[in-house]
Amino acid sequence: MGRTIVVSGSASGIGATLAGQLREGGDEVIGIDLRDVQVCADLGTAPGRERAVAELLDRSGGVLDGVVACAGVSGPTPLTVTVNFFGAVGLLDGLRPALARAERPRAAVVGSISGTQPVDEAVVRACLDGDEPAALAAAEKVVETGAGNRLYPSSKSALAQWLRRAAVAPGWAGAGIPLNAVAPGVVLTPMSAPLFADERMRTAMEKAVPMPLNGHAGPEVIADALRWLISPSNSHMAGQVIYVDGGAEATVRGPELF
Repeated sequence: MGRTIVVSGSASGIGATLAGQLREGGDEVIGIDLRDVQVCADLGTAPGRERAVAELLDRSGGVLDGVVACAGVSGPTPLTVTVNFFGAVGLLDGLRPALARAERPRAAVVGSISGTQPVDEAVVRACLDGDEPAALAAAEKVVETGAGNRLYPSSKSALAQWLRRAAVAPGWAGAGIPLNAVAPGVVLTPMSAPLFADERMRTAMEKAVPMPLNGHAGPEVIADALRWLISPSNSHMAGQVIYVDGGAEATVRGPELF
């Protein structure tokens, strides 16, 4: 009998690929996105998250075998912070009790190699404090200074730090729920398409994220890693950020960091 798995961002990109793989394997997938899925909700707002969690609990009968937070945006706007951090954390926290009722629950999030790049400390601090109004205010200041490109790295850095703190807490590891992340390098998805269309942006991206092993990845590469993280085979991995990035993180940060 298949499992019941929630996948956010399942209308396109990594989320859609993962949802397809899970369904092919016999699992029931409840997708969340803005459109064309089972649960349509805006994870960039608190009411949207609350509606999503309530509908997911109703559809699943209050028991979930897995949750994967794939939904994300990359624009230089405060929405990047509300979706990438608060959307993912709100979803995982809201569904954690349903995971705890399952026999072998698993959870995962999609991070990013960009989380290792320069961030805005005020945005990251507000995220980790769980203060969304303060995070939004800090993000707006970042945009005003013309440094909006730091918001995506800030959101992903905060998400990785939250994950490492939460994963070993009583409500996650203590309740038998492995919680981990996959941090991709450059992935060929609709979200990254504008970068490839601009030669200058592509050159800058390849300099910032060098991928010596097999170059840019397709979404199925990241979906494969996520699928293992939420599989019953993963019994002891907790709080790990797994870089599926063609060697970018090791190249940029060097061998001293391990």
